Amino acid sequence: MKTRITEMLGIEHPIIQGGMHFVGFAEMAAAVSNAGGLGIITGLTQGTPEKLAAEIARCRTMTDKPFGVNMTFLPSLTPPDYPGLFKVIIDGGVKVVETAGNNPAQWMPMLKEAGIKVIHKCTAVRHALKAESIGCDAVSVDGFECGGHPGEDDIPNFILLPRAADELTIPFVASGGMADARSLVAALAMGADGINMGTRFIATREAPVHENVKKAILAASELDTRLVMRPLRNTERVMNNPAVERLLAKEKALGANIKFEDIVEEVAGVYPKIMLNGDMDVGAWSCGMVAGLVYDIPTVQELIDRIMSEADSIIHKRLNGLYPA
Repeated sequence: MKTRITEMLGIEHPIIQGGMHFVGFAEMAAAVSNAGGLGIITGLTQGTPEKLAAEIARCRTMTDKPFGVNMTFLPSLTPPDYPGLFKVIIDGGVKVVETAGNNPAQWMPMLKEAGIKVIHKCTAVRHALKAESIGCDAVSVDGFECGGHPGEDDIPNFILLPRAADELTIPFVASGGMADARSLVAALAMGADGINMGTRFIATREAPVHENVKKAILAASELDTRLVMRPLRNTERVMNNPAVERLLAKEKALGANIKFEDIVEEVAGVYPKIMLNGDMDVGAWSCGMVAGLVYDIPTVQELIDRIMSEADSIIHKRLNGLYPA
């Protein structure tokens, strides 16, 4: 299958693995890239330029296919060494960067000079248009269904994707609720050039997370996520658990007076404990509603091959079969 995204990125299939904290290690990125998609290393999981450089080098020992690095810009009292991180991305020969969290305009000149394609994650059409105006090569359009931060507009992909197609001239991929061939075909029908999957890729054999995380996604339904940090206008969709219930109780009790410090126990520094140690109730962790469409834990190759094979069947058999001979 050829789309503007496969042509732009030099990949076989229009499937991108989103950047995920304490999931996007070299093993994950290489598995997706080797299967014909675009794997993504999560830059802030590595934290320092030295560690990111080592992870990029490690990924190169696992695949000779294109892969990217996610760089998320978050407000912080001690910001990461963004200049150093971008330097090792460039020096490491990475050709795709996924940006998220804030406007990447500051970094565009150095990335463009290095010939790097920039895909910016957006939760609204107005943000996607801004990304297009500053020179981003593509955008990932994230609907309200997505795990992580869905923005504050609450627009699901059945509306958001066609709106993006109406407004954008650059390619875009659909993110949020993407799990299988039906997701891919629907996204293409609504104007997208591919899909970005996060939660679905966690439930694969190669995902470098604790088995408890994979089992939690497998056991979950579409009803098992919650929205937290809405009063702080930093909404995040997470898997429900006792820590999340405590967090929501604090939000209800404190109302407009809530501060980040009130929920720090449930959200700060919990990812290593969850993703690496499998302590599933220690805090809030990002998960999409798409968990309800996860029925197995295949290899990445099996998952991507299945998506592409079933997409071909949907397009050429089911959809064509709706028309009289």
